[in-house]
Amino acid sequence: MELKDLLAGQGYDPTAQKIVLLRHRPYEANLARVMPWLISERADLFEAYQSVPGRPQSSLRKADLVISFLGLRPGTAHFIGLYQVGDHHPIDVEGFWAQPENQALRELGYDGLTEEYAEKAGTVLQFDFELLPFYPEWRGKLVINFPPPERSWFRWLHNGTFPVRAINEESAFAAAPPTWSEIDLGFAELAVLPTSWRQRLAEWRGIYLVFDERDGKSYVGSAAGSENLLGRWMSYGQDGHGGNRELRKRDPGSFRFTILERLAPDLPTDEVIAREANWKSRLHTRMPFGLNAN
Repeated sequence: MELKDLLAGQGYDPTAQKIVLLRHRPYEANLARVMPWLISERADLFEAYQSVPGRPQSSLRKADLVISFLGLRPGTAHFIGLYQVGDHHPIDVEGFWAQPENQALRELGYDGLTEEYAEKAGTVLQFDFELLPFYPEWRGKLVINFPPPERSWFRWLHNGTFPVRAINEESAFAAAPPTWSEIDLGFAELAVLPTSWRQRLAEWRGIYLVFDERDGKSYVGSAAGSENLLGRWMSYGQDGHGGNRELRKRDPGSFRFTILERLAPDLPTDEVIAREANWKSRLHTRMPFGLNAN
């Protein structure tokens, strides 16, 4: 089966309609890491990212439809959605970064529209895309073969052949979290965690570390209350400090969150506090060497 067959089965004609295949693959490492989460959990941020597509803009003005994919592995592409191409308008660097969605993307590692690129491109366009009801249940599950060249991420559908490789049971955009000892999250990532990650963190009690990349100082905390680690980390995500005195003085944008120890859900509170104190001593996170005030 080929991608054109799926479109034809839903009433679309790849020979009569101008359909573009976009295979997104952010070159920014941090953004690439969270892009599956954005597609799954924050469609507004993904739509903002897609709306200024870059180099093929002149050709995209001729398109009727865009079918979007995400490149997670070489030679393949995971389905995101089919979009009707609507209006477009010029956008400058100031207008681009005035949009809240792009500001949020920048915190996740997005380089976005630069003065250098805008000067080179001349006119930069922002497009309106309307998501169509085309196999929404296959988002992140439908995988096609994506023939070389790998860097050619913009393709006219009628000029290529894109065999269906698989339709998986689970979406690649909502994968389960890694083991607790492998979790390492930046501050901005707390706001876009997939549902599966949130559910797991809500189950786990533990001792965690907040590490400030700017100067290497750390804070040790414990989570044993409502929603466990999720509850504590979401508190940091909302205000940047979680009520901690020393963290209030810092820019949370450079914080990283890891789990030092996972604890049993029925461990008494006094033992949780004792474990926390032990980690503070072993890692020397009490002031003046670290960020723990006690």
